[in-house]
Amino acid sequence: MRERRAIMSGSVFEERIGYARAVVDGDRVHVSGTTGFDYATMTISDDVVEQAEQCLRNIGAALEAAGCSFADVVRVRYLLTDRDDFEPCWPVLRRFFGEVRPAATMLVCGLADPRMKIEIEVDAARPWTPDGRDDPAA
Repeated sequence: MRERRAIMSGSVFEERIGYARAVVDGDRVHVSGTTGFDYATMTISDDVVEQAEQCLRNIGAALEAAGCSFADVVRVRYLLTDRDDFEPCWPVLRRFFGEVRPAATMLVCGLADPRMKIEIEVDAARPWTPDGRDDPAA
């Protein structure tokens, strides 16, 4: 039977809107669009680069809870409110994804809260052993 489970981060948005930070579905992990809020304090920086860093910390926690890491990411989507904010984030993004090289898309759009400047979502493939069972080291 294929595993399906929700991973919650504690964000008030998950409860208010009705979604999970991530969903494990068999060998795939789908991490929801994740913003730069620090969920422990529900604060967000005004700086887009700091927001990108926090997005990736939040995503990293969800991946870890799913038994994955950034090395398992196969797809990333960047959503920004201002296209000029993307390039300043490149060094941060390269630090997390430079060796991984996932498929990537960047979109410019409006986000749910005017304080949000960047939102990132990822899809990952869970690690498997050659015999097809979950990797116990994950």
